[in-house]
Amino acid sequence: MASRYQTLTDLPATLPVFPLGGALLLPRGVLPLNIFEPRYLAMVDAALRSGDRLIGMVQPKSPGAMFGEGDASASPDIHDVGCAGRITAFNETDDGRILMTLTGICRFRVVEELNAVTPFRQVRADFTPFANDLAAGSGELDVDRDGLLDILRRYLDANGLQADWDAIDRSSNEALVNSLCMISPFGPQEKQAMLEAETLEHRNQILIALAEMALAQNQTDDETPLQ
Repeated sequence: MASRYQTLTDLPATLPVFPLGGALLLPRGVLPLNIFEPRYLAMVDAALRSGDRLIGMVQPKSPGAMFGEGDASASPDIHDVGCAGRITAFNETDDGRILMTLTGICRFRVVEELNAVTPFRQVRADFTPFANDLAAGSGELDVDRDGLLDILRRYLDANGLQADWDAIDRSSNEALVNSLCMISPFGPQEKQAMLEAETLEHRNQILIALAEMALAQNQTDDETPLQ
């Protein structure tokens, strides 16, 4: 896909958007989705027909807000920054759901929400503030990889989890930071902060800080108070 999206002119001015709290998509990250609501099935069909296969992932501003059926205007407000992803794999199940994979392309800022006649929401998107997203590996040399691996080891040990360290060692700094951010267990506000991070290292430091706070909280919870 690197050859498909080289400059901002390769990206569309408008995007269908999928509001989903707690879901984080980052450039070159891979996000599996299970699509079953009629409006979003229509969104996927439209994206596939358009040829560019792009969908914008955004989060509702209200934590835990759900988007109901019916008129899109009844849906909750969305954050100003999202990430466009290309449908790179999909499969329709016997019960009408679509299992698909979105691969992150570039973040965008919502300029305005369109008064669309489609059952799904659409926005006018500005990719300009995030032009560096199109360059794979941008900012990798500044990443504190040792700091990230240290907190990752401590977090896994504290929670009785294991990891494929061979795969981690082979991962680039960008792939490592972005994939860990995407699969991290933190909430929608924390995910939005990671999405909006100005640089890869800024995102890395947010992830490290969140993991440090989670470890400290776990340690506090495990302590037995003196009677």
